[in-house]
Amino acid sequence: MTKVFRGLLATLLSATLLTACTGGETNVDKGNREGILHYGNGTEPQGLDPHVVTGVPENHIVSALFEGLTTKSPWTLEPEPGVAQSWEISEDGKVYTFHLNPEAKWSNGEVVTASDVVWSWNRALHPAMGNQYSYMLFPVAGAEAYAKRETEDFNDVGVKALDDATLEVTLNDPTPYFLQLLDHYSTFPVHPETILAHGEMHDRYTKWTRPGNMVGNGAFVLDEWLLNRRVSVKKSDTYWDRDTVKLNGVIFYPTENIVSEERMFRVNQLHYTQSVPLDKQPVYKAMENSPLIRSPYLGTYFYLFNTSAPPVDNVKVRQALAMSIDRDKLIRSVLQDLYTPAYTITPPGTMGYQPPQLFGHDPEKARQLLADAGYPNGEGWPGVEVIYNTSENHRKIAVALQQMWKDELNIEITISNQEWKVYLDSIDTMNYAIARRGWIGDYVDANNFLDMYLTGGGNNNTGFAEPKYDEMIARLAPQAKTQEERYKIFFEAETMLMEQMPILPIYTYSSNHLVHPSVRDLPSNLMDHLNLKYVWLDPDWADTTN
Repeated sequence: MTKVFRGLLATLLSATLLTACTGGETNVDKGNREGILHYGNGTEPQGLDPHVVTGVPENHIVSALFEGLTTKSPWTLEPEPGVAQSWEISEDGKVYTFHLNPEAKWSNGEVVTASDVVWSWNRALHPAMGNQYSYMLFPVAGAEAYAKRETEDFNDVGVKALDDATLEVTLNDPTPYFLQLLDHYSTFPVHPETILAHGEMHDRYTKWTRPGNMVGNGAFVLDEWLLNRRVSVKKSDTYWDRDTVKLNGVIFYPTENIVSEERMFRVNQLHYTQSVPLDKQPVYKAMENSPLIRSPYLGTYFYLFNTSAPPVDNVKVRQALAMSIDRDKLIRSVLQDLYTPAYTITPPGTMGYQPPQLFGHDPEKARQLLADAGYPNGEGWPGVEVIYNTSENHRKIAVALQQMWKDELNIEITISNQEWKVYLDSIDTMNYAIARRGWIGDYVDANNFLDMYLTGGGNNNTGFAEPKYDEMIARLAPQAKTQEERYKIFFEAETMLMEQMPILPIYTYSSNHLVHPSVRDLPSNLMDHLNLKYVWLDPDWADTTN
């Protein structure tokens, strides 16, 4: 063990010395010896169906169990071959021909075919499936019309199996990020016969995703799922690139309590934490060769407004709440200077795009807007509740904003935490007035942030609906001839979005994890992307780091 790591344990373990001294092999020591990664995953997954789930914790597990036509390099974020070993793109950028790897197999040994992909995209787009990410496939010709039931014939959608190993995809317009979409779980192929053995094509939450039932095509297979305890996966014997996979398995822990997660890391029960408590970050940050890994992150932390729920159905109220927040103070005093203030949904500089900034910290204007909305100095304020998924960090932010709104606007805001699945249901059903939200880019392009707010979009849980915005994002931007023209359309659309303010941006993320020194080839990247096929554990890390 390095002197630095010994120092960390000596500094931080005072509250858990009895646990640490009880003897026995720790998860980390045993994991290093057996090739099992112990991974803090944030929360219990809502499910493991690629066409149902929506969260980051689910993504980590689903992406270990399934693979799309492409995968993503964790070093460059560039697309790499997945189920498709190669592809060609037509001169006009609208037709992609994918050649499937003949060694790409399901975990039951069957070859993954082009027809499997066609069936899976039919399922992903079918309105009865309720796939909130169905819009990821809308660049495909006819996909949006099928998802919205403007046509009921899937033959009208531009995806065809030319033969078992050749897939042809026709797009509406050239889409520079299309290959990036194909490593998102919502576009993953699933095994038709397995799903149909447990229900209909578009049934949700059936037993096909349980251990012993699931058939996937990823680098790992599902071994065990103990609710609220762990999800275990083991290396697949049928994965086409299994020689690259060095881990024998991964155990995902639902570490919703980040204080407990950090303690587990301190006593070598975790190789990796999903988060780090805010009050512990200065201690780790000050250490030389610290296990704290921080990196820029393509994501925005924000609050959603239910634009049909009083009093936030009034745009002036929404604007007043946004302008009364001192983001610099929040980041300095509560967030340990880890993040940067956000005033739009799109992180600045995303592929060179710079979003507008229409407001700042302006308490005087905020009070005037609130008065114009009918609540001078907070008089007559009916009260409103902010909901957030259980997390100490989310609670601290909510408490800080609650106090700012009290101090600047003289209004009372209540805050309420909800367990992950309950919270997701509240968002999906719009059973809230204000809700914490975060959005991490699924691909590196401003479109990924802006197309969320298309009318009826699967992740537009605000009530915002603006035909002109839809026109700019869904039709004009894809048809732009130059990047400059495309970004100008994005700028105008985002200006419209922030004028109506169905969301309240707070800060731009950075990723913050604790990583044990034995973990190898798990690089930081802008999307905090995890590709477990490359990760390995060095059992001799102590010898090589002395």
